[in-house]
Amino acid sequence: MVLPRSRISPFLCVIALLGFWLNAAYFCSGRITSTYVRAEEKSLDMPLDSDVFRVPPGYNAPQQVHITQGDHDGKAVIVSWVTMEEPGSSEVTYWKEHSRKHYYKAKGEVTTYKYYTYSSGYIHHCTIQNLEHNTKYYYQVGTAPTTRTFWFVTPPPVGPDVPYTFGFIGDLGQTFDSNRTLTHYEQNPIKGQAVLFVGDLSYADNHPNHDNNRWDTWARFVERSVAYQPWIWTTGNHEIDFAPEIGETEPFKPFTHRYPTPYRASNSTAPFWYSIKRGPAYIIVLASYSAYGMYTPQYNWLEEELPKVNRRETPWLIVLLHSPWYNSYQYHYMEGESMRVMFEPWFVKYKVDMVFAGHVHAYERSERVSNVAYNIVNGLCQPLSSDQSAPVYITIGDGGNIEGLANSMTEPQPKYSAFREASFGHATLEIKNRTHARYGWHRNQDGFAVEADSMWFHNRFWYPVDDVAATKS
Repeated sequence: MVLPRSRISPFLCVIALLGFWLNAAYFCSGRITSTYVRAEEKSLDMPLDSDVFRVPPGYNAPQQVHITQGDHDGKAVIVSWVTMEEPGSSEVTYWKEHSRKHYYKAKGEVTTYKYYTYSSGYIHHCTIQNLEHNTKYYYQVGTAPTTRTFWFVTPPPVGPDVPYTFGFIGDLGQTFDSNRTLTHYEQNPIKGQAVLFVGDLSYADNHPNHDNNRWDTWARFVERSVAYQPWIWTTGNHEIDFAPEIGETEPFKPFTHRYPTPYRASNSTAPFWYSIKRGPAYIIVLASYSAYGMYTPQYNWLEEELPKVNRRETPWLIVLLHSPWYNSYQYHYMEGESMRVMFEPWFVKYKVDMVFAGHVHAYERSERVSNVAYNIVNGLCQPLSSDQSAPVYITIGDGGNIEGLANSMTEPQPKYSAFREASFGHATLEIKNRTHARYGWHRNQDGFAVEADSMWFHNRFWYPVDDVAATKS
């Protein structure tokens, strides 16, 4: 019998809705595919005459200024910049805040390169060493009368309970959406102190003949952030720039000339994989597009590197790479699988807290997941989505580049996938102490303070409880 609409009890409606919700929760196991739908529109590169690409005034003015960490412990900074008309000086003058009269000088070096018909400007790199922790420094580059002055703040001493905040950006490019992402990061009230960048910088290779002028415009675009706080570089596929059809057969040529890394400080043999310590974090950068099979330099280095991590000194172990290992989008599906097979058992053994990747132009956060039991003959091939010794895997390749969003997902959503959304944005990680860190993902379309996804991380060494259960309790 069909009841008249007016006689359906509100209580029965509540019971029905509650039953539907519980049923959905049971079958979804907490997995979320965001219902937010970003407007379908192509990401367009900003015009070359945009103000964000403006060349600074003055003859031979230093441009494209950027900094990164220059040693293993955070007491050195590599300052890089470009002059166009002539080499000029590779010297950096620097001083502590309120101590302008007591200044220091460091000498650098200059290099150039050619790529097809492009000739670079004069690229300067200078390492400032023996800096004091937790100190604001001003630095000046260029030759009078055309000098430019910037500043940075050194990290606190390495230690287990030192608060520190990282930003995360990947696959940025130089589109209007890229500008929104960078602006969103700059205006976020959770102020990042350094950016962990997961690869794919300029997307110059998306232009005819890998137009290297787009490396110049990109560096001028991001200068407003990276001249003031270090960006820690990971290489992506768009840094390879291998183009034998135009005679360019040296992989990573533009990147290696422009963006130095402190790889020798961690006994690496190449600038694409290395480690640094920064505050309470030990950060390992891996190279998805350099050989990583057994006996290769990267494999040997990582095998020796992981046992060196002292979690009593740097409790938070973070890995950066480009091609994600756990990815439920149809884009670049399983491209990171061979690297996962090689290295995932080590990540579980050494209790890596979190792994950040790019490559897929969307956002996704996993549960703590591992798939290390399989040994060819035992058939144990299902990922274990509640392995409390395993990392959380986060794909943050949503910077806004010219290739646009990855908006096609595999269905059903895998059990290990906690949250996914095809939108542009960035992330922040506020490390509070040795046990707790607050993570948030910020969608470009929201207000600067809004977190579209968030969670509390609990350190795998000091407090290895279930993150989700602890967050809900």
